[in-house]
Amino acid sequence: MNILVTGGAGFIGSHIVEAYIQEGHRVIVLDNLSTGKREQVHPEAVFYEMDLMDPNLEAIFQKESIEGINHHAAQISVTQSVADPAFDAQINIVGSLKLLQLAADHDIKKFIFASTGGAIYGEQNYFPADEEHPEYPISPYGIAKLTVERYLNYFRENFGIQPAILRYSNVYGPRQDPHGEAGVVAIFCQRLLKSQPPVIFGDGEQTRDFVSVFDVVSANVKALSGDCQGVFNVGTGVETSVNTVTALLIEASDKALSPQHNPPRMGEQRRSSIHYGKFHKTHGWKPSRPLKEGLKETLEFFAQSSRGQTYPG
Repeated sequence: MNILVTGGAGFIGSHIVEAYIQEGHRVIVLDNLSTGKREQVHPEAVFYEMDLMDPNLEAIFQKESIEGINHHAAQISVTQSVADPAFDAQINIVGSLKLLQLAADHDIKKFIFASTGGAIYGEQNYFPADEEHPEYPISPYGIAKLTVERYLNYFRENFGIQPAILRYSNVYGPRQDPHGEAGVVAIFCQRLLKSQPPVIFGDGEQTRDFVSVFDVVSANVKALSGDCQGVFNVGTGVETSVNTVTALLIEASDKALSPQHNPPRMGEQRRSSIHYGKFHKTHGWKPSRPLKEGLKETLEFFAQSSRGQTYPG
């Protein structure tokens, strides 16, 4: 299959591109490199440095005979979305809409969308949240993702697009961007390797459902199957506090450091975890990377990167 992966030079997207190529697919990567990195694009992928809003975007569809789309290009910072909701909507809603319209115009049926389970349910009524949980996002980022999900339903009904919507919990792992506010594990790893204390916003007892990028990749491989349609949570179902993650990373780094606490940030949930039972029942997906192992793996990636070494994963 000829698959277009938007955001294919980024953290999650670059891993998915590698997996798709290993599965024998031909992959076309679209990335404007605002956060993605050219060196993370697989050498066998066809690469276009282009924005979703580029007026020449349709030329890629005409040239590459695209048969499926995996949409990971996004503005991913909750904090940025709170600071500038219009900018977030322009990228995450309008950019996605343009892509969906091109898919409809070119009769592309398979459309995998990277959504959010961490932000779409808002302050949860129960834990872990399944796909039937009420959707009350409390950030513009979560609102934008939910809006695109609704548009996907529209395109499914009117144009026959077959969406697989993957609602991720908090994804971490090698290649996560430590420069920003969207990847707490990467940020903590970077600071620890510089012998700087991790900075926790709030008391650190806020919880998240941390899922390895490699488990997310396996979900995206399963999502390619023709019968994979609908909304699926991709997480572990386990709540882990930021304090616990910090302690595990400090232990793995062997650094005698204590975290620094700053005031909490606006728009962030107190607790979050999502149930993956639906995806497991219908397609056999489940997470396999234990958190402690995954955190060590991620720290080692950043340690190797700081030494100029290439990470094998």
